[in-house]
Amino acid sequence: MKNESLIRTCLMLVAVCLSIAPLYAQEEKITLQEAVDYAIKHNINVKNSQLDAVSAEARIGEIRATGLPQVNVNASITDNLIIQRFFLPANFADPNAPADAPPVALEFGVKKQGSASAMLNQLIFNGSYFIGLKAAATYRELAQKNTVQSKVSVAEAVTKAYYSVQVAEEKAKVLDYNISRIDTLMRETRAMNESGFVELLDVNRLEVQENNLLTERQKVQNLIDLSYTLLKYQMGMPLTETIKLADTIKEIDLEKLKMETVSAQVNYENRIEYALLNTQEKLAGLDIRNVRAGYLPSLSASVGYGHNNGSDTYAHLFSTRWFNNSVLMLNLNIPIFDGFSKRYQIEQKKIALDKVKNGQTLLKQSIDFEASQASTNIKNAFANLETQQRNLDLAKEIVRVSKIKYKEGVGSNIEVINAESSFKEAQTNYFAALYDLMIAKVDLSKAKGELYVETK
Repeated sequence: MKNESLIRTCLMLVAVCLSIAPLYAQEEKITLQEAVDYAIKHNINVKNSQLDAVSAEARIGEIRATGLPQVNVNASITDNLIIQRFFLPANFADPNAPADAPPVALEFGVKKQGSASAMLNQLIFNGSYFIGLKAAATYRELAQKNTVQSKVSVAEAVTKAYYSVQVAEEKAKVLDYNISRIDTLMRETRAMNESGFVELLDVNRLEVQENNLLTERQKVQNLIDLSYTLLKYQMGMPLTETIKLADTIKEIDLEKLKMETVSAQVNYENRIEYALLNTQEKLAGLDIRNVRAGYLPSLSASVGYGHNNGSDTYAHLFSTRWFNNSVLMLNLNIPIFDGFSKRYQIEQKKIALDKVKNGQTLLKQSIDFEASQASTNIKNAFANLETQQRNLDLAKEIVRVSKIKYKEGVGSNIEVINAESSFKEAQTNYFAALYDLMIAKVDLSKAKGELYVETK
C-alpha cells in the first residue's frame, strides 16, 4: 500500500509537470509595454475608431468640395412619337373665319430633337460654408480624440489582464514550492512510520494535504491558461498564438510605487474625456455661428454652354448643323424673413452648448471623485498587502516551529497540517492583496490620465 501511494503521488506530480510544460515551453516573451503596443495596433475596437477617423477625413473632404467648382454635362436625344399640338384662334390661319369658328390645332415642333450642354457653378460667398470649414477641422480633432479614448480603454484592459497572469504565475510557483515541501515531509514521515516512530495515520494525513495541493495547483494552471487567453483577447492576438510574460511581479518596486501614489492631484487636461468635451464645446459654438451665418446673403455664379438641333429624321439630326447657346448667371440670395426659424434654432444650439458646459463641470467632479477613490483604494491596498505579508511571515514561522516540535516528538502531525493549511491560506490572501494593489494602481493611473499617453 505504501508503494502504491508513492507511485500515485509520483504520477500526480508528473501530470502537474506536464500541464506546466506548455507554459514554460513558450518562446516569445512579451513585456507589459509591448503587450499594450501590440493591442494598440491590433485590437478591433482601436481599429474601428481609426476607421472612424478615416471616415472623418472623407467627411471633411466632402464639406470642402462644396466650395469648389461644380461642372455638369448633359446630353439628350428626344423622339417625339406624337408631336404635341398648340391651339390658335381660327382667324390666325384664315382671317375670314367666323368669330365662333373652332380653334386651329397645329403641330409645333419636329420629330427628332437633340441637345448637349455643360454647366459650371461656382460658390462665391456663403457664410455657412466658411463656418463648415472651421467645423471640419474640429471634427477631425474629435475623431482623433475618440481614437485616443479607445486606446486608453484598451491599455487599461490589457494592463489588468497582464497583472492577472503575473499574479497567477507567482501563485503557481508558490504552490510548486509547497508541494515539494509536503512531498519531502511525507517521505520523511513515511520513513519514520516504517521505523515505528509515527503512526500510518500521520502519513495518510500528509498525503491528503498533498493531494489537495495538487488539485489546487491544477486549478491555478487552468486559471493561468484562462488568463493568457483573456490577455490575448484584449490584445487582439489570435488565441492560438503562444506567449510568455517577460515581466514579473517581483520586478515591481513597491516602495517607488508608494511614493508615486502619495498625491492624487489631477490635471483635467490629461483626461481624454475632458479633452473630448472641450472639442464638443467648440463644435457647439460653431453650430451657433453656422445658424447665424444663415442671415448673411449668399452669392454664386453659373456659366453654361450647349448645342441643340431638331429634325424629322435621325439622319438629318446628325448631318445638319447644330446651333450654339450659352448662358451666364449671377445668383444673389438675400434672406429677409424666415418666420423666426433661425432665432429658435439658435436658442436650441445655445441650450446644447450649456449642456456641454454642465457636462464639463460634472466631469470635473467625477474625475476628482475617481482620483480620491483610487487614492484611497491604493492606500488600503498597500495597508492590506503589508498586513498579509506579516501574516505570511508568521504562518511560515509557525510551520517551521511545528515541524521541529513534531520531529522532536513534542508536537502532533495535526498541528503540522494545520500550520501548512494556514500557511497556504496566508499565501492565497497575500496574492489576492497583491492583485488588488496592482488593479488599484491601474485605476489611479487612469484617474490621473497617466495610463496611456498618445505620442506624437
